[in-house]
Amino acid sequence: MPRQLGELEDAVMTRVWQWNRPVTVREVLEDLQQERSIAYTTVMTVMDNLHQKGWVRREVDGRAYRYTAVSTRAAYSAALMNEAWSRSDNPAAALVAFFGMMSAEQREALQDAVRMVSPGLTDPPSTSASGDVSPGADGPVADDAAPESGR
Repeated sequence: MPRQLGELEDAVMTRVWQWNRPVTVREVLEDLQQERSIAYTTVMTVMDNLHQKGWVRREVDGRAYRYTAVSTRAAYSAALMNEAWSRSDNPAAALVAFFGMMSAEQREALQDAVRMVSPGLTDPPSTSASGDVSPGADGPVADDAAPESGR
């Protein structure tokens, strides 16, 4: 797991992720300068560091480089969450505390994500016309549901 990005690294990567195309140091600099006073060499150093750390790849374009993100912000966020969770001495309690901090919208997004990665896991059992309950896709099948043989 890569370490968490620093504040300036995150500001640079945010632009690279948002633009989702190869970017130059000059483009990132001009956008950052709308928020803060920063030198070209500082941005160039940060982008070189991000390249050395494996966050971006670069291609030569004339006398400059064009930088592209190696992975998505979602993958970065997921790796940070996984790292934090795996360091807990009680992962279940950490998850309960984390879920308790979530907004209603975040909990709904979590439920949607669980449904995407585990179809059938959150589906309630369905009821047939005769009133028999059949399990969801991942549910167990009762022994008496097996076809009878030779009786």
